[in-house]
Amino acid sequence: MSKSRSRNRFLNVSLSMVFSLSLAAAALVLISTPPGCEAKSAVTDSVSTQTQDCIDCHSGVTPGIVKDWETSRHSHVTVAEAMTKPAAERRVSADNPPAELRNHVVGCYECHSRNTDKHKDSFDHFGYRINVIVTPSDCATCHPVEVSQYEESKKADAYGNLMENPVYRMLVSTIDGVKKIEGGKIVSGEPSATTLNESCLGCHGTVVTAVGTDTVHSEIGDVIVPKLANWPNQGVGRINPDGSKGACTSCHTRHSFSIEIARKPFTCAQCHLEPDVPAWEVYRESKHGNIFLSKGSTWNMEDVPWVVGKDFQAPTCATCHNSLLVSPDGTVIAQRTHDFGSRLWVRLFGLIYSHPQPKSGNTAVIRNADGLPLPTTFGGGLASQYLIDSSEQASQLNAMETICKSCHSTSWTAGHFAHLDTVTQETDMMTKAATQLVATAWAKGIEDKSNPFDEEIEKMWVEQWLFYANTMRYSAAMTGAPDYEAFKHGWWDMSKNLVHMKDMIDLKSALKEKEEMKPGKQPGGKRK
Repeated sequence: MSKSRSRNRFLNVSLSMVFSLSLAAAALVLISTPPGCEAKSAVTDSVSTQTQDCIDCHSGVTPGIVKDWETSRHSHVTVAEAMTKPAAERRVSADNPPAELRNHVVGCYECHSRNTDKHKDSFDHFGYRINVIVTPSDCATCHPVEVSQYEESKKADAYGNLMENPVYRMLVSTIDGVKKIEGGKIVSGEPSATTLNESCLGCHGTVVTAVGTDTVHSEIGDVIVPKLANWPNQGVGRINPDGSKGACTSCHTRHSFSIEIARKPFTCAQCHLEPDVPAWEVYRESKHGNIFLSKGSTWNMEDVPWVVGKDFQAPTCATCHNSLLVSPDGTVIAQRTHDFGSRLWVRLFGLIYSHPQPKSGNTAVIRNADGLPLPTTFGGGLASQYLIDSSEQASQLNAMETICKSCHSTSWTAGHFAHLDTVTQETDMMTKAATQLVATAWAKGIEDKSNPFDEEIEKMWVEQWLFYANTMRYSAAMTGAPDYEAFKHGWWDMSKNLVHMKDMIDLKSALKEKEEMKPGKQPGGKRK
């Protein structure tokens, strides 16, 4: 056989083998990859094969999620690279992250495949076992310190603090229950799960449970996924299918998980707004808010640690409540914390009066001297055993004052907190006046104390401490929005509300007396 014929025969055999191998490879792809999913280029060489499979499909199915993730630090920095940062700059608090994660960026699979044995929302998805919801317990794989701090906060217990407290739950049900007119009276039913999820529990969090499966019809075929009750929800105290509490995505929104977004007040404004928690409106009108809205687009909202004066020139919510702050020379002003009450000495949110911060994030355990699950009595007495003492108050006040003094003088800072103390005391006095009036209404029998939230005088009483007193305290705390202490849910409304309560008591008392004087009636409105 000639050399030419031998060479040609070799080439034909080789081409045949290559073609056969190509068909085999294609068959494997079709077996492991859902139809309609095409391979996409990786963001970096450090994307795991599992996450790359997710990207290949979801780039076509949910491209917004993928593109959002591609903008994140997670998509560009491996865990090993993050561990090399100096301690003050490090965003990974785990001392020894799992070896299988170290050399990959943090992608879809790295988050959605954690702790599947504990997740009731875990399911098989094209050859992988994954969870629908990524929970704080999953994030703790790399961020255990932050998760541990968060677990100590009132935010982590936000669902239980509301729904496991019979007084607060009655308030929620009174507000959210659908009303009907029966026999000339307003009758309130229990609120639906949807109404709760879209109102109070939108911020406080829901209890998410797996209740079977659903079939999702998509371009790549039918996909079986867990059916979840009370989902979607990003509330701060969400109870997750793995038993953990909270949602890191309340602040670090999916799927960029940006520290910039978390540090900007717009994120906090999703829940902390008027009339009951008017932090956003007060901040927006304050000098600090004015500076942020004017110049904030030029600030460095990403760096860790956050340098006062260099990276930003006025505080946002995160500055005062949880960020790691340093001076331009590197001196630590405040350590990072995800317990958002750890720098607070007084709880301005009146229930019904201001009071020292609770010792535990779980406030549902509190009982006052009257046996009610409230931090104060109606007369203003403190449930002291559940609240921090004066020494701890002084320590936490000092932490906040230190932050203020990184920009303001000692005298300015002292004057500010003196003003806050006065406003807090005076709003408590105005709340006490309203409480005395509602107690008069109950004593006269013109309103029913069994539900203290459903009648007119009672609703005005609630507005006094939940809307007006809170607004004035928040305004004093964030200084520079004086109309919120004057006419915008401030002194004007507090004073007018007391007048209306007194007039309503006089009117209803007169009507009750007139009714009792009708022939055939005994005192109390009963017929002889």
